[in-house]
Amino acid sequence: MASITSATQPLAAKLREYEALSREEEQVLESAVSAIRDIDINQDMVVEGESPDHSTLLLSGYAARYNMTADGRRQITAVHISGDFVDLHSFLMRPMDHSIVALTPCRIAVVPHTALTRITETQPHLTRILWLSTVIDGGIHRKWAVALGSLQGHQQLAHLICELYLRLKQVDLTDGWTFQLPLTQTLLSEALALSTVHTNRVVQVLRKENVIRWERDQITILDWDRLVEIAEFDPIYLRAPRLLQEGQSAA
Repeated sequence: MASITSATQPLAAKLREYEALSREEEQVLESAVSAIRDIDINQDMVVEGESPDHSTLLLSGYAARYNMTADGRRQITAVHISGDFVDLHSFLMRPMDHSIVALTPCRIAVVPHTALTRITETQPHLTRILWLSTVIDGGIHRKWAVALGSLQGHQQLAHLICELYLRLKQVDLTDGWTFQLPLTQTLLSEALALSTVHTNRVVQVLRKENVIRWERDQITILDWDRLVEIAEFDPIYLRAPRLLQEGQSAA
């Protein structure tokens, strides 16, 4: 199991993409963690309607925000990866207006809201960077809304692949142009607001375009420029200068 000392390393790596972190600030993040827990697949780590007294940092695995529709369908509204504070906003927003579920087995770090209060009172620079991370999170939500409302199914999937690739690269979870995406087509359909049959079709469209290779839970991007074109993808909303430069220069 990851130690509390190392638990915040993925988060720190992501935050350093926005601004430099001092060693003192990294130690403050480390000291804010009170516990590390393992979460089973399909287990909710945050439940709509509840008012948690802590925020959850995802250390490994995939999680998702979701809401249930009136007819009992689940709509995924965000996918979370290692290094994400999946509910930093719960520090101020109570009760929660959505749930967060483990899409795979996950390991999380618990950060009490009392620790976050101390950070806001004593660490203005770190507070500003954490605030920026929630603003970027909002930008991701807006892009998802635009994609769902304006792009065709295969474009939506291409956009999701582009985004996840860059976010995973940010926390060193890519291998060249390859990354793990251990999500079923049912889960993808819940994120893309498509039927499972339609989701399978859009996967095949991208394969036929020869822009990706998808084998089991592993995706390899074969033609980044063409994938970006199909997705109408502009990574500026991720606010990561190094990744923006790499994305623009990728061939």
